[in-house]
This record gives sequence, C-alpha cells and structure tokens, in this order.
Amino acid sequence: MIVLDASALIAFLAPADALHERAMESVLMAGPDALGISPITRAEVLVGPVLAGTLERTQQALAALDVREVPLPADGALRLAGLRSRARLPLPDCCVVLAAQQCGGTILTFDERLATVAQGLGVGIQAG
Repeated sequence: MIVLDASALIAFLAPADALHERAMESVLMAGPDALGISPITRAEVLVGPVLAGTLERTQQALAALDVREVPLPADGALRLAGLRSRARLPLPDCCVVLAAQQCGGTILTFDERLATVAQGLGVGIQAG
C-alpha cells in the first residue's frame, strides 16, 4: 500500500497547486497498489474543502481513487507518542509513519523532512 501524506493528496486534488502535476504522476503511477491515508491525514485534507464548500466533491474524488483509511491501532496513542518523542515530527506526520508501519506500506510525500525521518525509521518512500 502507498500511504499518502497530506501534501501529496492536497496537491493531487488541487489543480492550482504548484505540485499538482508531480502528484498526479506519482499517484497515477501507483497503479494497482492500494492507496491509504491515516484518519488524521483525511481530516487535514478535508479542512480546505469544508471551508470552500466542496466537501462532497472531495469525498467523491477520494472514493474514485479508492483511498483507504488505515485505522489507528488500539495502542495508537502510545505508539504515536513514542514516534513523536523520537522523531520530533509533527503529530500528523507521525500518523502517516504509523499508517505505513501498520500496513507495511511506503509513503508518498513531498515533505523532505518527513521522507528523511521515515526512511531512518525503516519506512519506504515513494519518490514524489
């Protein structure tokens, strides 16, 4: 599974985003692999559409992509606290790392710091 971070998914969904073309190419190249996101990433991605009144359209786009939510595990709070304290990443980025660890997936991100830290934790990165 390819776990999308908010930067990649927002860029994919927003044609005016400077990274839109890169995101389109990266997501479409994923091919038959499932696309996943953490629940926190989904919330981050939906903030803009809620404010803009385009929530339904965005949810339809996510459904068309077959983006699957990777649920937090029962010990998610403890694992996120550990990741946050060790990696010094923002909590939403820790959620992306945890989702990739949960499903044995790789992360698609345009955030260089997230990519570097995730690789250091043994999580694969798909070049965005």
